[in-house]
Amino acid sequence: MTPPGSLPPHDPVAEFAGLGVIAFTTTRPAGDFGLGEGEPRPDALARWNALQASLASASPALASARQVHGVTVLDHTAGWEGWRRAEGGDGHVAAAAGIACVVTVADCVPVFLAHPSGAVALLHAGWRGTAGGIVGEGIQRLVRQGLAAGDLRVHLGPAICGRCYEVGPDVFERLTGWTTVRSRHVDLRALLAEQAKAHGVTALTASAWCTRCDNDRFFSHRAGDAARQVSVIAMPLG
Repeated sequence: MTPPGSLPPHDPVAEFAGLGVIAFTTTRPAGDFGLGEGEPRPDALARWNALQASLASASPALASARQVHGVTVLDHTAGWEGWRRAEGGDGHVAAAAGIACVVTVADCVPVFLAHPSGAVALLHAGWRGTAGGIVGEGIQRLVRQGLAAGDLRVHLGPAICGRCYEVGPDVFERLTGWTTVRSRHVDLRALLAEQAKAHGVTALTASAWCTRCDNDRFFSHRAGDAARQVSVIAMPLG
């Protein structure tokens, strides 16, 4: 278990360091953060509580949700502390400092968004979220707060790569608009980057890690893991 006050083993988003933003994805040594359905396992709950405690001095509020592979993005405002887990959401936006947004992943893409003003967002994008346009929804939530899309920075975190991710004809068509009669490989991060650019984002980076290729470092559903890592983003309190 992570010692009190220290972050769990993780892969940081170095590209956001200049903004003062905390952003990272936990690695396999951090353990399983999957809460599953029904009664959560005590060890997983303990990891979440330890994560919240490790972030508390910089971000006393921690926001997550039971993910449903949809396009619902939740807005979070200041004025609370502790851990809140919403019912049914795959994205989080925090315009105020001190709110850590968290998603669980194990092949799906964690999409990190940050603005120089301190506003941040984090999206969980599997094939359904990608096809449904969750990245555009997250960007537009920030734009509606008066922020220019061209000032946003977007980072696509550790996820399954295009060489490893194979989908059937129906999913391939929903993702690309192209028809096929056999299974095809798809690069979700490349598709999400195209969508972000279409919404006006110009500052885009992507992790070199593949959860399946680098299965010794990350959990991967396609590699047979039931466990989950978490991605986190927060603008610390001043």
